[in-house]
Amino acid sequence: MRCVLAIALLVVLPAALAHAAPITFKTPLGPEASGATGSGMVQVVYDDAARTLSIDTQWSGLSGDTTVAHIHCCTSSPGTGTAGVAVTPGTLPGFPAGVRFGSYSTLLDLSLTSTYASGFLAGSGGTAAGAEARLVAQMMEGSAYFNIHSTTFPGGEIRGFLAPVPEPGSSLLLLGVGLAGLRAWRKRLGPA
Repeated sequence: MRCVLAIALLVVLPAALAHAAPITFKTPLGPEASGATGSGMVQVVYDDAARTLSIDTQWSGLSGDTTVAHIHCCTSSPGTGTAGVAVTPGTLPGFPAGVRFGSYSTLLDLSLTSTYASGFLAGSGGTAAGAEARLVAQMMEGSAYFNIHSTTFPGGEIRGFLAPVPEPGSSLLLLGVGLAGLRAWRKRLGPA
């Protein structure tokens, strides 16, 4: 029985871990500069199998009209500092300019070099795969942030550092593996 359980774990666990579930990052958006009045929320989902990044955001109360929005990376210290633009040179495709509140959604193809700002791409080995790996690693560390710029604050009015949200499925998988191991251990001990 123990042998069957061990073989099952050796087959199932690597397969489950080989294709990770999409990683969700979520953060509130708050004033980046003194005098900024906006707020909002952003959710970014990275899908490693599709090599995509979906972005959904809502904001309100900006002191000026929107101009551009993008993801900046990589700060030297997680959760603080500023960095250059990493994703989408200029602005996110179709991002609404000239509004003080709104919502926006897009899906970015991370396999394209055109998705990245030239400086970020160059600093990532010059390939889309290198830029994707660097961006995701920095988002996991909290060194990348989503930023909305406005006419009042052209350097950025509101931003939020991206932080991964634990997926319930990953906890359940680990719990299941742990319970299976405990069950096998108790059977090995025999009746009390």
